[in-house]
Amino acid sequence: MSDTAQQTRYVTPADHQQFVQDVLVANGVPKDNAVIISHCLLQADLRGVDTHGANRIPSNIERIRHKILDPTAEPQLRQVTSVAAQVDGKNGFGFLAADMGMQRAIEMAQEAGIGLVSVKHSNHYGMAAWIVQKAIDANMMALVFTNSSPAQPAWGSREKRMGVSPLACGAPAQNDARPFILDMAPSVVARGKIYKALRRGVSIPGDWALDSEGKPTTDPARALEGVMLPMGGPKGSALSIMMDVFSGVFSGSAFAGHVGGPYDFSKTADVGHFFVAIKPDLFMSLAEFKSRMQYLYERVTTGVKAEGVDRIYFPGEIELMNKEKRLQEGIPFTQPEIDAMNKEAERAGVPLLKYS
Repeated sequence: MSDTAQQTRYVTPADHQQFVQDVLVANGVPKDNAVIISHCLLQADLRGVDTHGANRIPSNIERIRHKILDPTAEPQLRQVTSVAAQVDGKNGFGFLAADMGMQRAIEMAQEAGIGLVSVKHSNHYGMAAWIVQKAIDANMMALVFTNSSPAQPAWGSREKRMGVSPLACGAPAQNDARPFILDMAPSVVARGKIYKALRRGVSIPGDWALDSEGKPTTDPARALEGVMLPMGGPKGSALSIMMDVFSGVFSGSAFAGHVGGPYDFSKTADVGHFFVAIKPDLFMSLAEFKSRMQYLYERVTTGVKAEGVDRIYFPGEIELMNKEKRLQEGIPFTQPEIDAMNKEAERAGVPLLKYS
């Protein structure tokens, strides 16, 4: 790839959000829904989770064009018990179903101490950390699960039947700028990092994936034809199965390798999610809980450093530092990424994405 293509461009958060909203609205998404979606994508790019930000716009719009993602769909909420509800995503944007689901979980937890929501017939909701942050902003602890399209084998197999399905959780802390947020895939890396490498024309480490013949590969295209490798061997495999139990089996959505992928334009995704919000001051005051979280933070980050380690980070801290930096400096993209997004702007007849 040329030096020009690899050159980093910077987009302001405001321009990022406006661009996403413009493209979505031009493709039939109601304005209020476009605002929610653009916020979620922006949070991913601010945190440095570039695989789940605005770069997803071309694939989402392509799904709309293939009529396997409904841009006008409004998720529907059904209350089941005083602490349990279900959201039907109606094959619309996963961001909307997830936003509604976590909001309802928070409301139930404020009343009863805990709230759980199952989501069916949804789509990819981007970076899970934004959903966790929504709970933290309401002074809630959270569990966030989803299933996903087949990309990873069950341990001992080489056939794709499990998703690289991220699990996330979080809790508020005394320092609001440094809450506990864990957002991780059960594979060595998230599959989006392979798509990112393919998009940027670079190779991947040889321990991320196997090709279609079951051999390690550094070629992202061959990796996408093969399987992702689970982290920790059977442990990562078991976590992906757990995501399918709670998100797919439990919700009534697709599971066991039948979820449609974000880049598969032949069928609907039918993704399932599972959210839990928990009131952290059930057994003590909120102030005491946050004080204990602060003590945990200090114990984690002030341990004796191993050789070659400059700093010990709390889960989610690096991403929050990225956010602070990118709010000041802008969000970095390569020229091919800018070009792919602006191609959608041209097709939609809206202003191109501004960058410097």
